[in-house]
Amino acid sequence: MFGKRVRELREQQGLTQRELARRLGVSTSYVNKVENGKLHSGDYPSEKFIHKLATELNADEQELLLLAEKVPEGIRRRIQERPEAFRELASLSDQQLDSVLRGISRKRQRQ
Repeated sequence: MFGKRVRELREQQGLTQRELARRLGVSTSYVNKVENGKLHSGDYPSEKFIHKLATELNADEQELLLLAEKVPEGIRRRIQERPEAFRELASLSDQQLDSVLRGISRKRQRQ
């Protein structure tokens, strides 16, 4: 999912793999491997690389981190502060979680 999203974002910006690679200071083949999910575990993008990628692609860094199976620092800190809350959220069905999110959204709109 990460690679597919990177490709979508790159294409939305009208960039070639070569141009994106140049801006990021990596090889074109590396960008190609990222987009096609062909990286070996030691080659997987670091958080620093994902930050640069998000900046170049005008993308949501937290979305890219999560798609790369990395937990953003702010979320990781919050999970550590309230693990029981996150365990409860993780146990909800999609329908229940959607209901919780709608409630939060309504509450924020009233503020």
